[in-house]
Amino acid sequence: MKKILLLSANPQNTDKLRLDEEVREIQTALRQAKNRSQFEIVTELALRVDDLHRVLLEHEPAIVHFSGHGAGNHGLALENNSGQMQLVSTESLARLFGLFQDKIECVLLNACYSEAQALAIHQHIDYVIGMNQTIGDKAAIKFAVGFYNALGAGRSYKDCFEFGCTSVDLQGISESETPVIKARPGRFQTEIKPNAENAVSVASSARDSFRYNEEKVRQDRSVSIGGNVSGSAIQPGDYNVANVQLQPITLPTPESIDIQAEFDALYEILAKLETSDRCKIDNAFADAQEEVNKLQPDKNEVGKALDRAFDYAKKAEGFIHVAEKLKPHLTKTTAWLGENWYKLLSTVGLTT
Repeated sequence: MKKILLLSANPQNTDKLRLDEEVREIQTALRQAKNRSQFEIVTELALRVDDLHRVLLEHEPAIVHFSGHGAGNHGLALENNSGQMQLVSTESLARLFGLFQDKIECVLLNACYSEAQALAIHQHIDYVIGMNQTIGDKAAIKFAVGFYNALGAGRSYKDCFEFGCTSVDLQGISESETPVIKARPGRFQTEIKPNAENAVSVASSARDSFRYNEEKVRQDRSVSIGGNVSGSAIQPGDYNVANVQLQPITLPTPESIDIQAEFDALYEILAKLETSDRCKIDNAFADAQEEVNKLQPDKNEVGKALDRAFDYAKKAEGFIHVAEKLKPHLTKTTAWLGENWYKLLSTVGLTT
């Protein structure tokens, strides 16, 4: 069961919003959904700054929905103990949500100019929705209804976002382009398993997977290594032999590299690994991507982030099987980074 935490704040010294109506419409949408038994809704109204971390700790939701006022780069408007507006900074919100990155799947900020907060929170949370400009009550409510109608039908978070935008568009409201989503696929899905038959299927699949893994433990999983070795190789498990032979390569010129395309390719390959360090890999890539997006990126900082990502990735049991796919993209990325980061090549058995 997924827990949805609905948060709202309308401080006394801010414009009155139809937040009660929004909460009611969301509850109705999920109450009428075919998979309604798969969701639990918790509401926290008149949210104070002191309440924020408490309610997240208490409820440990999968989805966090905030309705209220946004102040662009300055943060979101919550209430103080007197019911007056108190802004919570973008940096503080990102830091807080970072503490729940293994619990929260999606954050929806139904507040004006909340794209800045969505981008910051997305460093830690895979799916975050914000607003790139002001949004009226009617559009905000219609977006929420469309989003939760789709969620109750078992659609993915990206689909739910599209249904929300379409719901606004169908009403002839000109704000369907206001919501924006920051999405990082790989960890969480919203697929619903509504009946016992599916549960049996899942259990059977789990048993088959266990038998398969049990057989793999008995196999000799060894990798051939030799030649001039720099760096290290880790092959976890009993009775495993790790041998690495680095293949010499010639790097292309940095000017010829489309670094964004290589980043996308590397992430897509690593996203398929099953590992308990998924969050750490994603966060490292997010740090690298943030630096690459700058007008004058610090390549050393990009290299550090990628080094961190691959340190976690190579511990995954399936890393050996994706190494060949990584080679051409890591080669070009390393060429772009420069000689300080040639050591990354040893991760996939290459050297200059």
